[in-house]
Amino acid sequence: MTPRNGPRRARVAFSDSAAGQLEDITTEAEIHALDRALVVISVDPGIGEPIPGGATGPQLRQYTDEVESVRVLYSVTALRTVVVVAYIEV
Repeated sequence: MTPRNGPRRARVAFSDSAAGQLEDITTEAEIHALDRALVVISVDPGIGEPIPGGATGPQLRQYTDEVESVRVLYSVTALRTVVVVAYIEV
């Protein structure tokens, strides 16, 4: 019997400013809410809405989880293997 694997996830990395924002998240509920949003994004990096902007940098996307009150701004690498989180709002 062949082992069944789930969908391949993108690796999540944080910009310096997003890493700084992580330090401000202190409650278990906020950590759980952010973790849930990051899992959703890593499984389907295209789930967020594109943010209009210039064509000089990576295309920023915005994912908002209304249930958990989380907003994440991120970009995705060309091969969709890495999601770089730019901004976190919990």
